[in-house]
Amino acid sequence: MSNPVPYELYYWPGIQGRGELIRLAFEEAGTPYVDVARQPEALGGGVKALMRFIKGDGAGTLPFAPPFLKVGELVIAQTANILAFLAPRLGLVPADEPSRLRANQLMLTIMDLLVEVHDVHHPIASSLYYEDQKQEALRRAPLFLGERVPKFLGYLERLLARDGHLVSDAVSYVDLAAFQVVAGLRYAFPKAMAGLEPRIPLVSALHARVASRPNVAAYVASARRLPFNEHGLFRSYPELDVAPG
Repeated sequence: MSNPVPYELYYWPGIQGRGELIRLAFEEAGTPYVDVARQPEALGGGVKALMRFIKGDGAGTLPFAPPFLKVGELVIAQTANILAFLAPRLGLVPADEPSRLRANQLMLTIMDLLVEVHDVHHPIASSLYYEDQKQEALRRAPLFLGERVPKFLGYLERLLARDGHLVSDAVSYVDLAAFQVVAGLRYAFPKAMAGLEPRIPLVSALHARVASRPNVAAYVASARRLPFNEHGLFRSYPELDVAPG
C-alpha cells in the first residue's frame, strides 16, 4: 500500500535494538523511511530531534520511549504496536483478522524474549553499567540460556512443526523478528546457540530463508544495517556464553 506521507522512525542512532525490527519491515517491503536520529542535525535529525518528542514538544501521543513512528500527525510507540500498524500497509501480514491477531500475539511473545535478553547483561538496573552488576549477570546467564531461550525458541519450533509457518506461507513481520532474534542470539551467545540449534532446526531454517530474501540480504550487507555492539540488546560478553548442559 502506497503512503504519500513519509514514515519517520525515531530510535537511538548507534544501536540496532528494538528499532531494528521496524527497520527490517521497511527494508523487506522496499518502503522508503527516514531514520530520523541518524540524520544530520542540520537536516532536523539527530538525538535532539528524538528527545524533543520524549520531552513532549512533538505532535501526537506522547511516547514513553523509542522506538516510535511518526506518520503525519500520528505518533505510534511500542515496537509490536508499530508493527501491527505497519504490517498491513507493507504487505507483511495477511488481511484476515485471525492472522493479524496471531501475528500480534507472536510479536508480543518475541518482545517478552527481548526483555529477558536485555536483563541477562543488566539484571539489576538499566541505569547501572554491566560491570556494576556482572556477578548477578553471571548467575542469570546460565538460567536464561538453559531454560528461557529453549522455551521461547522451542515454542516457535513447535509452531513451525505443527503449522508449517509462524503466521502464513508468505513472509510476515514475525518471520523478520524471528530472524533478528536468531541473529542476535548467535552474536551474543555463539557457544550456547551452537548447542541449542540442533534442537530447533525449523527455526534455524526460517532464519536462513529470511536471510536469503533479496531485500533483507541487501540490507544486511549495507551500511544501513548497524552492526551488533555492546550498547544494544544483544551483547557479546564471552563470560556469559555458557553452553547449556
